Amino acid sequence: MELMRAARLHIPSRTLTIEEVPRPVPGPRRVLVKVEAAGVCLSDVHLIDGTLTPTYLRQEAVTLGHEVAGTIAGLGRDVTGWAAGQRVVLQAGDIRDGVALTRGVDYDGGWAEYALASVDTLFNLPDAIPFEQAAIIPDAVSTPWGAITTTAAVRPAQAVGVWGIGGLGAHAVQLLRAVGAYPIIAVDPLPAARRRAVDFGADMALDPADPQLRDRVLAAGGGRALEVAFDFAGVAAVREQALTVLAPKGRLVLVGLTDKPLSVTDGALFSYLQHQILGHYGSAVDAVPQLVDLVEGGRLDFSRSITDVLPLSDAATAVHRLHTKEGDPIRLILRP
Repeated sequence: MELMRAARLHIPSRTLTIEEVPRPVPGPRRVLVKVEAAGVCLSDVHLIDGTLTPTYLRQEAVTLGHEVAGTIAGLGRDVTGWAAGQRVVLQAGDIRDGVALTRGVDYDGGWAEYALASVDTLFNLPDAIPFEQAAIIPDAVSTPWGAITTTAAVRPAQAVGVWGIGGLGAHAVQLLRAVGAYPIIAVDPLPAARRRAVDFGADMALDPADPQLRDRVLAAGGGRALEVAFDFAGVAAVREQALTVLAPKGRLVLVGLTDKPLSVTDGALFSYLQHQILGHYGSAVDAVPQLVDLVEGGRLDFSRSITDVLPLSDAATAVHRLHTKEGDPIRLILRP
Protein backbone atom coordinates (compact mmCIF):
# COMPACT_ATOMS: atom_id res chain seq x y z
CA MET A 1 0.00 0.00 0.00
CA GLU A 2 1.44 3.34 -1.08
CA LEU A 3 1.19 6.30 1.28
CA MET A 4 0.92 10.04 0.72
CA ARG A 5 0.85 13.20 2.84
CA ALA A 6 -2.46 14.94 3.47
CA ALA A 7 -3.71 17.81 5.67
CA ARG A 8 -6.50 16.20 7.70
CA LEU A 9 -9.07 17.97 9.84
CA HIS A 10 -10.46 15.97 12.78
CA ILE A 11 -13.98 17.41 13.07
CA PRO A 12 -14.81 16.65 16.75
CA SER A 13 -11.63 18.35 18.01
CA ARG A 14 -11.16 20.74 15.05
CA THR A 15 -7.51 19.65 14.88
CA LEU A 16 -5.55 20.04 11.64
CA THR A 17 -2.57 17.70 11.17
CA ILE A 18 -0.32 16.56 8.34
CA GLU A 19 -0.61 12.78 8.17
CA GLU A 20 0.60 9.84 6.12
CA VAL A 21 -2.50 8.19 4.65
CA PRO A 22 -3.08 5.55 1.98
CA ARG A 23 -2.90 6.90 -1.56
CA PRO A 24 -6.42 6.55 -2.99
CA VAL A 25 -7.11 4.12 -5.83
CA PRO A 26 -9.52 5.28 -8.54
CA GLY A 27 -12.67 3.22 -8.91
CA PRO A 28 -15.06 3.12 -11.88
CA ARG A 29 -15.36 6.49 -13.67
CA ARG A 30 -12.89 8.08 -11.30
CA VAL A 31 -9.37 9.40 -11.81
CA LEU A 32 -6.42 9.91 -9.53
CA VAL A 33 -5.01 13.44 -9.75
CA LYS A 34 -1.52 14.45 -8.71
CA VAL A 35 -2.16 17.76 -6.97
CA GLU A 36 0.01 20.62 -8.24
CA ALA A 37 -1.79 23.49 -6.47
CA ALA A 38 -4.60 23.81 -3.92
CA GLY A 39 -6.19 27.05 -2.71
CA VAL A 40 -6.76 28.07 0.91
CA CYS A 41 -10.23 29.54 1.38
CA LEU A 42 -11.96 31.32 4.25
CA SER A 43 -14.38 28.38 4.29
CA ASP A 44 -11.44 26.19 5.29
CA VAL A 45 -10.72 28.60 8.14
CA HIS A 46 -14.36 28.37 9.24
CA LEU A 47 -14.28 24.57 9.13
CA ILE A 48 -11.25 24.61 11.41
CA ASP A 49 -12.63 27.19 13.86
CA GLY A 50 -15.99 25.40 14.06
CA THR A 51 -18.13 28.06 12.39
CA LEU A 52 -18.95 25.56 9.63
CA THR A 53 -19.59 21.84 10.00
CA PRO A 54 -19.77 19.30 7.14
CA THR A 55 -23.32 18.15 6.47
CA TYR A 56 -22.68 14.86 4.70
CA LEU A 57 -19.24 13.74 5.92
CA ARG A 58 -19.40 10.09 6.96
CA GLN A 59 -16.13 9.99 8.92
CA GLU A 60 -14.71 12.04 11.77
CA ALA A 61 -11.86 13.43 9.64
CA VAL A 62 -11.55 14.89 6.15
CA THR A 63 -8.75 16.08 3.88
CA LEU A 64 -9.45 19.77 3.30
CA GLY A 65 -9.17 21.64 -0.01
CA HIS A 66 -11.88 22.37 -2.58
CA GLU A 67 -9.78 24.45 -5.01
CA VAL A 68 -7.56 21.98 -6.86
CA ALA A 69 -5.52 21.75 -10.06
CA GLY A 70 -3.06 19.07 -11.12
CA THR A 71 -2.28 16.29 -13.58
CA ILE A 72 -3.98 12.96 -14.09
CA ALA A 73 -1.93 10.18 -12.46
CA GLY A 74 -4.24 7.20 -12.88
CA LEU A 75 -7.51 6.14 -14.50
CA GLY A 76 -10.25 3.96 -13.07
CA ARG A 77 -12.43 1.55 -15.02
CA ASP A 78 -14.80 2.99 -17.66
CA VAL A 79 -12.89 6.28 -17.94
CA THR A 80 -12.65 7.47 -21.54
CA GLY A 81 -11.43 10.68 -23.12
CA TRP A 82 -8.75 11.29 -20.50
CA ALA A 83 -5.10 10.20 -20.29
CA ALA A 84 -2.34 10.15 -17.70
CA GLY A 85 -0.38 13.38 -17.66
CA GLN A 86 -3.22 15.65 -18.76
CA ARG A 87 -3.47 18.97 -16.93
CA VAL A 88 -6.83 19.40 -15.18
CA VAL A 89 -8.75 21.65 -12.82
CA LEU A 90 -11.40 20.11 -10.57
CA GLN A 91 -14.94 21.24 -9.85
CA ALA A 92 -15.30 22.18 -6.17
CA GLY A 93 -17.94 19.55 -5.60
CA ASP A 94 -19.87 16.62 -6.98
CA ILE A 95 -23.47 15.43 -7.31
CA ARG A 96 -23.98 12.01 -5.75
CA ASP A 97 -27.42 10.39 -5.57
CA GLY A 98 -28.97 13.78 -6.24
CA VAL A 99 -27.12 15.46 -3.36
CA ALA A 100 -24.58 18.28 -3.93
CA LEU A 101 -21.41 17.47 -1.98
CA THR A 102 -18.45 19.81 -1.51
CA ARG A 103 -14.90 18.58 -2.07
CA GLY A 104 -12.74 18.93 1.03
CA VAL A 105 -15.85 19.27 3.20
CA ASP A 106 -18.16 16.32 2.61
CA TYR A 107 -15.45 14.11 1.11
CA ASP A 108 -11.64 14.22 0.86
CA GLY A 109 -10.20 17.19 -0.99
CA GLY A 110 -6.93 18.44 -2.42
CA TRP A 111 -4.70 19.42 0.50
CA ALA A 112 -2.76 16.27 -0.30
CA GLU A 113 -0.27 14.86 -2.74
CA TYR A 114 -3.07 13.10 -4.62
CA ALA A 115 -6.85 13.47 -4.86
CA LEU A 116 -9.68 11.44 -6.35
CA ALA A 117 -12.16 13.01 -8.76
CA SER A 118 -15.09 11.68 -10.77
CA VAL A 119 -14.83 12.26 -14.51
CA ASP A 120 -17.83 14.59 -14.28
CA THR A 121 -15.80 17.04 -12.17
CA LEU A 122 -12.74 17.23 -14.44
CA PHE A 123 -12.00 20.09 -16.82
CA ASN A 124 -9.09 20.34 -19.22
CA LEU A 125 -6.51 22.97 -18.28
CA PRO A 126 -4.63 24.66 -21.14
CA ASP A 127 -0.84 24.83 -20.87
CA ALA A 128 -0.94 28.64 -20.85
CA ILE A 129 -2.69 28.82 -17.46
CA PRO A 130 -0.45 28.17 -14.42
CA PHE A 131 -1.68 25.60 -11.91
CA GLU A 132 -1.74 28.20 -9.12
CA GLN A 133 -4.13 30.47 -11.01
CA ALA A 134 -6.24 27.55 -12.23
CA ALA A 135 -6.71 26.15 -8.73
CA ILE A 136 -8.60 29.21 -7.50
CA ILE A 137 -11.09 29.26 -10.39
CA PRO A 138 -13.36 26.73 -8.64
CA ASP A 139 -14.90 28.76 -5.78
CA ALA A 140 -12.73 31.90 -5.44
CA VAL A 141 -13.74 32.92 -8.96
CA SER A 142 -16.61 30.61 -9.94
CA THR A 143 -18.68 31.40 -6.83
CA PRO A 144 -18.79 35.18 -7.43
CA TRP A 145 -19.24 34.46 -11.15
CA GLY A 146 -22.34 32.41 -10.37
CA ALA A 147 -23.60 35.01 -7.91
CA ILE A 148 -23.21 37.78 -10.49
CA THR A 149 -24.36 36.09 -13.69
CA THR A 150 -26.98 33.62 -12.38
CA THR A 151 -28.35 34.51 -8.95
CA ALA A 152 -28.24 38.30 -9.32
CA ALA A 153 -28.45 38.31 -13.14
CA VAL A 154 -26.46 41.55 -13.28
CA ARG A 155 -26.86 43.45 -16.53
CA PRO A 156 -24.57 46.07 -18.08
CA ALA A 157 -24.76 49.58 -16.57
CA GLN A 158 -26.46 48.39 -13.38
CA ALA A 159 -25.23 50.01 -10.15
CA VAL A 160 -23.79 47.39 -7.79
CA GLY A 161 -22.14 47.24 -4.38
CA VAL A 162 -19.68 44.67 -3.04
CA TRP A 163 -19.24 44.31 0.73
CA GLY A 164 -16.09 42.41 1.76
CA ILE A 165 -13.10 42.57 -0.58
CA GLY A 166 -11.40 39.32 0.36
CA GLY A 167 -10.69 36.30 -1.81
CA LEU A 168 -14.18 36.20 -3.32
CA GLY A 169 -15.08 39.89 -3.16
CA ALA A 170 -11.93 40.99 -4.98
CA HIS A 171 -12.77 38.66 -7.85
CA ALA A 172 -16.38 39.83 -7.79
CA VAL A 173 -15.16 43.36 -8.50
CA GLN A 174 -13.06 42.13 -11.41
CA LEU A 175 -15.93 40.04 -12.81
CA LEU A 176 -18.48 42.85 -12.41
CA ARG A 177 -16.15 45.05 -14.42
CA ALA A 178 -16.00 42.35 -17.09
CA VAL A 179 -19.81 42.13 -17.42
CA GLY A 180 -20.19 45.91 -17.62
CA ALA A 181 -21.69 46.84 -14.24
CA TYR A 182 -21.48 50.57 -13.43
CA PRO A 183 -20.80 52.03 -11.02
CA ILE A 184 -19.12 49.37 -8.86
CA ILE A 185 -18.97 50.44 -5.21
CA ALA A 186 -16.72 48.42 -2.88
CA VAL A 187 -17.13 48.53 0.89
CA ASP A 188 -14.57 47.20 3.38
CA PRO A 189 -13.23 48.41 6.76
CA LEU A 190 -9.60 47.66 5.82
CA PRO A 191 -7.67 50.35 3.87
CA ALA A 192 -5.62 47.66 2.08
CA ALA A 193 -8.81 45.93 0.92
CA ARG A 194 -10.22 49.21 -0.36
CA ARG A 195 -7.03 49.89 -2.31
CA ARG A 196 -7.24 46.36 -3.73
CA ALA A 197 -10.83 46.98 -4.80
CA VAL A 198 -9.83 50.04 -6.82
CA ASP A 199 -6.89 48.15 -8.33
CA PHE A 200 -9.30 45.39 -9.42
CA GLY A 201 -11.71 47.83 -11.06
CA ALA A 202 -14.04 49.36 -8.45
CA ASP A 203 -15.18 52.90 -9.22
CA MET A 204 -15.25 53.81 -5.54
CA ALA A 205 -14.15 52.11 -2.31
CA LEU A 206 -15.76 53.12 0.99
CA ASP A 207 -15.31 52.42 4.68
CA PRO A 208 -18.57 51.00 6.14
CA ALA A 209 -18.09 53.34 9.12
CA ASP A 210 -18.24 56.41 6.84
CA PRO A 211 -21.31 58.41 8.02
CA GLN A 212 -21.68 59.75 4.48
CA LEU A 213 -21.72 56.29 2.90
CA ARG A 214 -25.29 56.49 1.58
CA ASP A 215 -24.74 59.95 0.13
CA ARG A 216 -21.50 58.83 -1.54
CA VAL A 217 -23.18 55.76 -3.04
CA LEU A 218 -26.00 57.88 -4.47
CA ALA A 219 -23.55 60.47 -5.81
CA ALA A 220 -21.50 57.79 -7.56
CA GLY A 221 -24.60 56.60 -9.37
CA GLY A 222 -25.81 60.04 -10.34
CA GLY A 223 -28.56 59.86 -7.74
CA ARG A 224 -29.28 56.15 -8.29
CA ALA A 225 -29.29 53.68 -5.43
CA LEU A 226 -27.86 50.19 -5.97
CA GLU A 227 -29.73 47.69 -8.07
CA VAL A 228 -27.69 44.81 -6.62
CA ALA A 229 -25.67 44.49 -3.41
CA PHE A 230 -23.42 41.51 -2.65
CA ASP A 231 -22.52 40.42 0.88
CA PHE A 232 -19.23 38.51 0.70
CA ALA A 233 -18.52 39.04 4.40
CA GLY A 234 -21.35 37.05 5.97
CA VAL A 235 -21.89 39.74 8.61
CA ALA A 236 -25.28 40.93 9.91
CA ALA A 237 -24.24 44.60 9.94
CA VAL A 238 -23.25 44.35 6.27
CA ARG A 239 -26.69 43.10 5.30
CA GLU A 240 -28.45 45.84 7.23
CA GLN A 241 -26.27 48.52 5.67
CA ALA A 242 -26.64 47.13 2.15
CA LEU A 243 -30.44 47.25 2.43
CA THR A 244 -30.27 50.97 3.23
CA VAL A 245 -28.70 51.76 -0.15
CA LEU A 246 -30.77 49.43 -2.35
CA ALA A 247 -33.03 50.90 -5.01
CA PRO A 248 -36.69 49.85 -5.18
CA LYS A 249 -36.86 46.21 -6.32
CA GLY A 250 -33.13 45.92 -5.58
CA ARG A 251 -31.53 42.55 -4.81
CA LEU A 252 -29.28 41.70 -1.86
CA VAL A 253 -27.29 38.55 -2.63
CA LEU A 254 -25.83 36.65 0.34
CA VAL A 255 -22.61 34.87 -0.61
CA GLY A 256 -20.57 35.01 2.62
CA LEU A 257 -21.48 32.09 4.87
CA THR A 258 -22.52 32.54 8.49
CA ASP A 259 -24.44 30.52 11.08
CA LYS A 260 -26.01 33.69 12.52
CA PRO A 261 -29.72 34.55 12.05
CA LEU A 262 -30.87 36.69 9.14
CA SER A 263 -33.06 39.65 10.12
CA VAL A 264 -34.62 42.69 8.46
CA THR A 265 -34.87 45.75 10.71
CA ASP A 266 -37.80 47.41 8.95
CA GLY A 267 -40.04 44.77 7.43
CA ALA A 268 -42.66 47.28 6.24
CA LEU A 269 -40.08 49.33 4.32
CA PHE A 270 -38.59 46.14 2.90
CA SER A 271 -41.99 45.16 1.49
CA TYR A 272 -42.82 48.71 0.33
CA LEU A 273 -39.57 48.89 -1.67
CA GLN A 274 -40.08 45.32 -2.92
CA HIS A 275 -36.54 44.35 -2.00
CA GLN A 276 -35.32 40.80 -2.49
CA ILE A 277 -32.80 38.80 -0.45
CA LEU A 278 -31.25 35.92 -2.40
CA GLY A 279 -29.02 33.18 -1.03
CA HIS A 280 -26.13 31.98 -3.17
CA TYR A 281 -23.80 28.98 -2.90
CA GLY A 282 -21.22 27.67 -5.35
CA SER A 283 -21.77 27.81 -9.10
CA ALA A 284 -23.29 25.94 -12.02
CA VAL A 285 -21.37 23.08 -13.62
CA ASP A 286 -20.46 25.20 -16.65
CA ALA A 287 -18.86 28.04 -14.64
CA VAL A 288 -15.33 26.59 -14.43
CA PRO A 289 -14.93 25.85 -18.18
CA GLN A 290 -16.41 29.27 -18.99
CA LEU A 291 -13.85 30.97 -16.78
CA VAL A 292 -10.98 28.84 -18.08
CA ASP A 293 -11.93 29.93 -21.61
CA LEU A 294 -12.07 33.60 -20.54
CA VAL A 295 -8.61 33.36 -18.98
CA GLU A 296 -7.16 31.56 -21.99
CA GLY A 297 -8.76 34.16 -24.27
CA GLY A 298 -7.19 37.04 -22.37
CA ARG A 299 -10.45 38.44 -20.98
CA LEU A 300 -9.50 37.70 -17.35
CA ASP A 301 -6.16 37.62 -15.54
CA PHE A 302 -5.75 36.14 -12.07
CA SER A 303 -1.98 36.56 -11.76
CA ARG A 304 -2.47 39.27 -9.10
CA SER A 305 -4.69 36.96 -7.06
CA ILE A 306 -1.93 34.62 -5.88
CA THR A 307 -0.47 36.24 -2.79
CA ASP A 308 1.90 33.41 -1.87
CA VAL A 309 2.64 29.73 -2.47
CA LEU A 310 3.48 27.54 0.54
CA PRO A 311 4.38 23.85 0.93
CA LEU A 312 1.67 21.47 2.12
CA SER A 313 3.52 21.12 5.42
CA ASP A 314 2.74 24.80 6.11
CA ALA A 315 -1.04 24.37 5.80
CA ALA A 316 -1.62 25.57 9.38
CA THR A 317 0.51 28.65 8.69
CA ALA A 318 -1.52 29.44 5.59
CA VAL A 319 -4.76 29.11 7.57
CA HIS A 320 -3.42 31.43 10.27
CA ARG A 321 -2.33 34.03 7.71
CA LEU A 322 -5.73 34.01 6.06
CA HIS A 323 -7.54 34.19 9.40
CA THR A 324 -5.47 37.14 10.67
CA LYS A 325 -5.20 38.72 7.18
CA GLU A 326 -1.41 38.82 7.60
CA GLY A 327 -0.01 40.37 4.43
CA ASP A 328 -3.54 41.13 3.13
CA PRO A 329 -3.81 37.87 1.18
CA ILE A 330 -6.21 37.40 -1.69
CA ARG A 331 -5.44 33.71 -2.13
CA LEU A 332 -2.76 31.51 -0.62
CA ILE A 333 -1.80 28.33 -2.45
CA LEU A 334 -0.52 25.04 -1.05
CA ARG A 335 1.85 23.02 -3.21
CA PRO A 336 2.37 19.36 -2.14
